[in-house]
Amino acid sequence: MLRYLYGHDLHRFPGLALSMFRDRAAQFAVRLGWDVEVNAEGEERDDYDALNPLYVIWERPDGRHGGSMRFLPTTGRTMVNEHFAHLNSGQPITSPLIWECTRFCLSPETDRRAAPALALGAGELMVTFRLEHFVGVFDARMERIYARMGLEPDVLGRAGRGREAIGVGLWSMRREAFGPTLDRVGVSRATSRGWLRYGLAQGTGPVPAERAQAG
Repeated sequence: MLRYLYGHDLHRFPGLALSMFRDRAAQFAVRLGWDVEVNAEGEERDDYDALNPLYVIWERPDGRHGGSMRFLPTTGRTMVNEHFAHLNSGQPITSPLIWECTRFCLSPETDRRAAPALALGAGELMVTFRLEHFVGVFDARMERIYARMGLEPDVLGRAGRGREAIGVGLWSMRREAFGPTLDRVGVSRATSRGWLRYGLAQGTGPVPAERAQAG
């Protein structure tokens, strides 16, 4: 199932959180060779994990991490503006309609539903929070992974060449994409929405626009 957890709530699921951060270390530090920090527990964490981001996590039947993404509003601190603004000609990307998506990670032991489930979760966030785009930075290898998943970004800028190339791009989810994505995950839209409603009801984060207006 999909878990929607704010950073302040990860302690409620210690095994899920530990396996997520360790899978991030295995993917980014080991397989991709990124210059990231790995702590004594074998976890990959950075400063943005301390900002109470919203994590979308595909939880395996054993309660461990199968895949995840991290989201932060671009109206606050983001990686793309603080470290990669040069990819967008120095222009910050700041909008209440755009969230940053980072640390897309898949466990090597996950099932084939994980990647489409994460795409589904991103789409549900876009609808619930009335967003237009997600923004993120990617390298050439991750871009190929996104292409295989049908999640190719609208590239805003690039730097470098070959395996060293990195880019920044915008993602969106068309409403007509929900049907095929739900089929790949094997759930109904009601189930998908229920996962999100449950996660946000239990969490300690910002209130979605639709709930704020309803209240």
